[in-house]
Amino acid sequence: MKQKQIRIQDYNYELPTELIALYPLPQRDEARVIVYRDGAITEKVFSQVADIIPAETLLVFNDTKVIRARLFFKSGSGATIEIFCLEPVTPFTDLRLAVFVHEPTVWRCMVGNAKRWKGDSLEKFFSIDNSISKLYASLVEKEGETFLIKFEWDNYDFSFASVIETAGLIPLPPYMRREAELKDADSYQTIFGQQDGSVAAPTAGLHFTEEVFESLKQNKIETAFLTLHVGAGTFRPVKTETLEGHQMHGERIYVNRIFIENLLKHISVGKSIAAIGTTSLRTLESLYWFGVKYSLGDKSFELNQWEVYESSISETTMTATEALQSLIKYLDTEGKFELSCTTHLLCAPGYQFRTTDILFTNFHLPQSTLLLLVSAFIGDDWKKVYDFALENRFRFLSYGDTSVLFRK
Repeated sequence: MKQKQIRIQDYNYELPTELIALYPLPQRDEARVIVYRDGAITEKVFSQVADIIPAETLLVFNDTKVIRARLFFKSGSGATIEIFCLEPVTPFTDLRLAVFVHEPTVWRCMVGNAKRWKGDSLEKFFSIDNSISKLYASLVEKEGETFLIKFEWDNYDFSFASVIETAGLIPLPPYMRREAELKDADSYQTIFGQQDGSVAAPTAGLHFTEEVFESLKQNKIETAFLTLHVGAGTFRPVKTETLEGHQMHGERIYVNRIFIENLLKHISVGKSIAAIGTTSLRTLESLYWFGVKYSLGDKSFELNQWEVYESSISETTMTATEALQSLIKYLDTEGKFELSCTTHLLCAPGYQFRTTDILFTNFHLPQSTLLLLVSAFIGDDWKKVYDFALENRFRFLSYGDTSVLFRK
């Protein structure tokens, strides 16, 4: 399979440190935008985005919210221990349930300065509604590069979400190389985020303002919302020479019947679908594959990274309309309103997109799976787009400028 043999060095470029945006612009919709369409590049301001997109396009947003997943403790020896919550293990693995528990909970975490932690219970004070309480963290076991950490607190009137909202910090991407500040709690969230559970923002959505949404409405551009909780793996670089050695992280998806029906309505009559960010795009494409798999009798609703390239489903000729109809059939058969599933989808060059015509996305790190996705979407012209951004001093990465890419 050719995707496994892709050399990650072929997706490299030199990113000057001074072009990495450490802070957002004062006004979200003042970001610069590269518009790529039919091989041509133009530049706009994000506040003009409604004039870029065809009328009756459906814009699909990821409404996840970033949780304050970084917790700092002092060990008995006085060492600072950082615990970065990745995903819940018990009593629930479903993020939406796990963050609202009122009982001890175990999470898979990364631990900074782990060698200085001798296994003693860590503790820190937090305050909610003028009530001082204490949060405890104890080591359950080590699993590879991560740790299972048990969290307890001395007032279970408060949910775990309330505890970390007070005791934790927003987990800024490591390439920012600065500590989170109070204003990041707002600026590193989209204005439409509703579902707690991500450890990174769906950054293409950070540029949207109420004024932009109003302009979309005036231009008869529709909006819809899904949920994919972004994991820390989104920052993980490809460290192997070829893509075959890279393990794609899994992320949880939640979409309801109304969303699927709306998507089906637009796709079935040939209207354009625009994904706001790579997370929305990966979710839309994953829905296609889940529909294919269900039609073949597979009810697992987990998509592995190589399935779409080398398993029996890779030869499918099913249309996006048929795949979405298959998902509606599943919901009807099971009497469900919502679809919950896990995706490891890796969109590498050569991938054939089934659902999405337009991609809104910021500028990504060299040698990353996100840059591979951009290359899959517009081909080798990703180099043209990035050369333009570099030559014209665009701001890169999470707090940076953005692009609107029309698929060839």
